[in-house]
Amino acid sequence: MAGARHPFPREPTYVADPTTGAQAELRRISSAAAHKAYRCPGCNQDIAPRTGHVVVVPLSDPALRRHWHTPCWDHRHRRRPGR
Repeated sequence: MAGARHPFPREPTYVADPTTGAQAELRRISSAAAHKAYRCPGCNQDIAPRTGHVVVVPLSDPALRRHWHTPCWDHRHRRRPGR
């Protein structure tokens, strides 16, 4: 059914923010919910609208959230920022 929401919301996932090391919430954004372009800090390339990705939201300052391509986030430990 189009537009149906899952009856049970996902539990939040908490991770260490790669920039500050502080605790952050990891949010997965579906392609249907992605309406704007963002710059990925992992590869320094654009995340086009309608592209699924992840958002890292620091708990201490949500305004410092960062949008990442999912593969860049998954491989962040193996590569330098912006590469």
